[in-house]
Amino acid sequence: MEVDNEVRLLLRFYKDVSQNTDVVIQKFIDFKQQKNPNYSLKISDNHVWIFINGERKKYYSPHLHLELEKSNENETHIRGLFGPDPTLWTFFMFLHFIIAGVFLIFCGILYTHYTLKNAITTDYTILSLLVISWFMLYFIARKIRYKGNDQMQELEKLFNKIIAT
Repeated sequence: MEVDNEVRLLLRFYKDVSQNTDVVIQKFIDFKQQKNPNYSLKISDNHVWIFINGERKKYYSPHLHLELEKSNENETHIRGLFGPDPTLWTFFMFLHFIIAGVFLIFCGILYTHYTLKNAITTDYTILSLLVISWFMLYFIARKIRYKGNDQMQELEKLFNKIIAT
């Protein structure tokens, strides 16, 4: 999977497996029971999450979410989604909401100062810094995704290995 040419921060993939959904889920249950110290799995209905554990887990370590859909009796459609650590993702969303809130407040202040014919240079400066902050958050997220690329490929190989057994 080539991540450098992707604009999206969350990478998706789709795969059709010529096995029943119950058989595929059982493969993940069997792998979970092996107690691999490097990986952990969470299984809920037709959803599977694969996480990296132990010393190899870093702040940029991704997880893989799989959604298993029954196509027909003997075929399963799998939707995969690589995502960052949920805590890190929540922190980034918190920062986005804070920046957006401050941006809206300063848009109101800018309008007020403009209407009252007051100086608006400071308002424009702060709004510009907030826009720059948004872009910085985006590029930081891309850097985190790039650092986690090797582990994404590792999770994808593990996923294919589990499916192939």
